[in-house]
Amino acid sequence: MTDTSIIDTIGKTPLVRVSRVLTAEAKANDARILIKLEMQNPGGSIKDRIAKAMLEDAERRGTLKPGMTVVEYTSGNTGIGIAMICAAKGYKCIIVMPQLPPFEERYIVCRMFGADVHLTAPARGMPGLKEYTEDLVSKGDDFFLVNQFYNEANPKVHYETTGPEIWEQSGENVDYFVTGVGTGGTATGVGKYLVEKNPECNVICVEPTESRVHVGAAHSPHSILGIGAGVPTHFLTELAPGKPYEEGSRGHVSEFLSATSSESIEWATKLANIEGIMVGPSSGATFKVAMDVAARPEAKGKTIVVIAASHGIRYTAHPLWKETKEEAKAALPQPPNMSKEEGLLFWDSSKA
Repeated sequence: MTDTSIIDTIGKTPLVRVSRVLTAEAKANDARILIKLEMQNPGGSIKDRIAKAMLEDAERRGTLKPGMTVVEYTSGNTGIGIAMICAAKGYKCIIVMPQLPPFEERYIVCRMFGADVHLTAPARGMPGLKEYTEDLVSKGDDFFLVNQFYNEANPKVHYETTGPEIWEQSGENVDYFVTGVGTGGTATGVGKYLVEKNPECNVICVEPTESRVHVGAAHSPHSILGIGAGVPTHFLTELAPGKPYEEGSRGHVSEFLSATSSESIEWATKLANIEGIMVGPSSGATFKVAMDVAARPEAKGKTIVVIAASHGIRYTAHPLWKETKEEAKAALPQPPNMSKEEGLLFWDSSKA
């Protein structure tokens, strides 16, 4: 059957094995490392899944109706997924993001999908985004607030689709599942499914080292877009209501590990250079943690599944691309040198 809409192409992303980029310890341990390529969703990230699920759930319940305006506050990828689906379904859309330079691509893509974008004071962080958005939607009955951080359709779609896909594609063999913490929906939904299938499966959540709020540490600025919002997430909190935020397990989550901003860039770059897999900084963070886990004695011969949440091309305004952009600026001067007298080759990147 032919897909009838771009929306129908969401999900069923590949799960691929990597070997060349592994650390010496991971190779010596004979760890099997599989990456779920969520950047191959049509909007470029795992957030397409929840965008579709949350809007279609609201349509079924009658809280989202034709003529209404969809509103969401986001660090970007969910906003892009929502803007794409609103374009496909014919809804007006407002995306609220912080006014920060690394969000340039997100702004542009949301606008290309026809969404309006409201930018808030970056110093006010996630609480400021939430406050502005809730005030906006309170001014009329024709707004639908998606509310990804609390919308139960978020973890539900991962339980119903992402988890089963991983289980089947892995050959029903997952010992460790590693994912970043944005809303907590992936860890909650996929983690629940995988632990039901294999009670010995270890679900590992990744935060920025600079913002380990789920283990009780303080938040500080970092550059790993998409994870580490600076406040504990509702879904992970509800895995063990009333339990303090501390090291160790929480519900079906086995542990909370971390990567620094610089480590996330380092590993995202390695994945592109060595495996041909271009990912964003949060995927660099999750892969770094996967390498740490793969080096453990108890991980010998085990299967580790890592979520690659988004495509690296979406981050050209991010420090991930800083050196390459500087080189490209020198390689491609403005205006171009139009001389016919200076030889044929003007630039060789291997000599830059």
